[in-house]
Amino acid sequence: MYLLTRLFLFLTKSPDQIAKEYGDQYLSEATDLHDLEFRMRKLDREAARRQPSWMSQH
Repeated sequence: MYLLTRLFLFLTKSPDQIAKEYGDQYLSEATDLHDLEFRMRKLDREAARRQPSWMSQH
């Protein structure tokens, strides 16, 4: 039953919500300030790659 509940919750989450939870978990695993800044830049680069250039705000 637990597995079905987890599967249902996973399938009902939006892609944005899943990405935010992943990012929050990834950042929370940073070991120091340098690691945290590195991880933040990595997430920013990945987000920029996913977003088409015509959607970016200048």
